[in-house]
Amino acid sequence: MDWALTLSLMLGALILLLATGLPVAFAFIAVNVVGAYFILGGESGLIQMARNAFQSVANYSLAPIPLFILMGEILFQSRVAHRAIDAVERLVTRIPGRLAVVTVFGGTIFAALSGSTIANTAMLGSTLMPSMLKKGYHPTLAMGPIMASGAIAMLIPPSALAVLLGSLAGISISQILVAGIIPALILSAAFVLMIVIAASMRPDLAPSEDLPQMTMWERWRPFFVYVVPLSGIFATVIGSLIIGIASPTDAAALGCLAAVIASLAYRSLTWANLVEAVMETVKLTVMIMFIIAASQTFSQILSFSGATSGLIGLINGWELTSLQVLIGMILLLLFLGCFIDQVSMLMITIPIFIPLANSVGIDLLVLGVIYLLTMEIALLTPPFGLLLFVMQGVVPSTITMRHIYAAVAPFVAIKLVVLALIVAMPQLGTWLPGLLAR
Repeated sequence: MDWALTLSLMLGALILLLATGLPVAFAFIAVNVVGAYFILGGESGLIQMARNAFQSVANYSLAPIPLFILMGEILFQSRVAHRAIDAVERLVTRIPGRLAVVTVFGGTIFAALSGSTIANTAMLGSTLMPSMLKKGYHPTLAMGPIMASGAIAMLIPPSALAVLLGSLAGISISQILVAGIIPALILSAAFVLMIVIAASMRPDLAPSEDLPQMTMWERWRPFFVYVVPLSGIFATVIGSLIIGIASPTDAAALGCLAAVIASLAYRSLTWANLVEAVMETVKLTVMIMFIIAASQTFSQILSFSGATSGLIGLINGWELTSLQVLIGMILLLLFLGCFIDQVSMLMITIPIFIPLANSVGIDLLVLGVIYLLTMEIALLTPPFGLLLFVMQGVVPSTITMRHIYAAVAPFVAIKLVVLALIVAMPQLGTWLPGLLAR
């Protein structure tokens, strides 16, 4: 069978199954079964598919995924992270768009503790959204920072999707985990700057507030009690990676232990919320493992059929530069992100993009950072951006999807600018991981 026909049939069948609403893992498994039977050789192909599934999940490098998820769930279910947000709010005073700025700071802090974009957005929405609307903030300035900073959890470790990306793409998990830190901080700073400028030019977007009088100690005490100790969890995870005393799995285990200790110290960890945290972790981990199990056979079928090498040969025949190829990858990822979820983006493109990147000399770590940024943008782009629907679930019924689209648009523009900045200055993503190699 011609490689182009094989590629078209597999991708076409996959997109069709996803369009019907079939879960991602089952869509890939269905395509794999048919592909393994007809391309890998009947019954032996199905046996190879089962062998691939076992080998792909029996991988020690995947252990950080459930551990990072559990760490975030413990802090979320015990509501320890909510107290940190309240502590940050006390510190931010006399600045235009104060609560919107608090949202960005709080979202960045919680992103460094949870790694879940959904949990981050839901927590910020339920905690700060009612307060902003009650104080007269325009809905667009209230919702935009919540969604934009909620999505930052995709970049800042602990990010389960970064571990998944590193595992599927063959990128060092330690390096991809820390590579997103500087781009994430640039995003947060840009969000704050935009909010302050917008609120200064249009005071009606964020009315001034009469803050209660507090002593210096009253303002700073919650920060030292709730934020500084939780920052120690992030320092434990990332510091142990950068110094080189722990592997990603060791660092994730240390993070879980630190999260449990912190929750116990604040007397917030109960048996009920611990069980809830474990159950949520199991649900997400099983879904991710099913997807990983399907990925290796999918890649193998494309390779065995000649689709991967055929496509690479076709693109190389066009004599494109590595920058042109990279821009083409970005445009395709941004397009896919409007219609499918992040894991599907990885599964569909990695079997093609990684060999292609190697053939034209694209740094895989830079490509990994670009993957994380484009997946973060995809969370916010209509019509199917996941965080748009999370936001819809926490706002009053009077706010429509049109309002949500308008609220997120300027923040998506900022993310696109930072994405272009990473392409122009890749060292922004590679400098910090470079410390791991020393």
